Amino acid sequence: MFCGTDCQGRHSDRVLARVDRWLRRWYGLDAEGTGRASPADQTTVPPGLPERRLSGCLMRVNHAGEVCAQALYHGQARVARTPERRLHLQTAAREEGDHLRWCRARLRTLRTEPSRLGPIWYGGAYAMGLLAGLAGDRLSLGFVEETEQQVAQHLQQHLQRLPAADTASRAVLERMRQDELQHGARAREAGGQTLPGVVRGLMRCCARVMTATAYYI
Repeated sequence: MFCGTDCQGRHSDRVLARVDRWLRRWYGLDAEGTGRASPADQTTVPPGLPERRLSGCLMRVNHAGEVCAQALYHGQARVARTPERRLHLQTAAREEGDHLRWCRARLRTLRTEPSRLGPIWYGGAYAMGLLAGLAGDRLSLGFVEETEQQVAQHLQQHLQRLPAADTASRAVLERMRQDELQHGARAREAGGQTLPGVVRGLMRCCARVMTATAYYI
């Protein structure tokens, strides 16, 4: 009886630890980054911008996107079939962790909060990552390539919408876009397979739902 209770207690502790780790990833508090300094640290724009609300909404969307990126890579790495593929995905996830921290810092500076639907973004993206990984390494890498291409396009649109005075957020998004393009190129070089058009279209639809919702919530 004592052993059963003790085992149940340890199981509960593990569950709580996983939930805590999941929530901290959502908030970007302990993202496993590479330690790179935020590009925004090199700017001197004060937080009281007249267009602060627009910048805050755009960066909230980007933060939600990085929550999804973390979840996608975590899900794919979970079921990667070779150590090489797993390492590839984990390396990319750490670089995406930098993005998550940078976006979180910008949200604090702009005096706004992350999307309140973070758990939904993380859970849905993690499930998509698992499915992509189970489809095989080549399709999983193709999923990475397509995802990064779409993210790079999205970041370019946000760079065009950002207030001109918000050079701090601009520096962050420009560096993120460079990284996303590199991730996509690495996935292609590693043997990524082009996804069917219907899958790419579905990914765009999911991304539009997330971006449109996270802008406000």
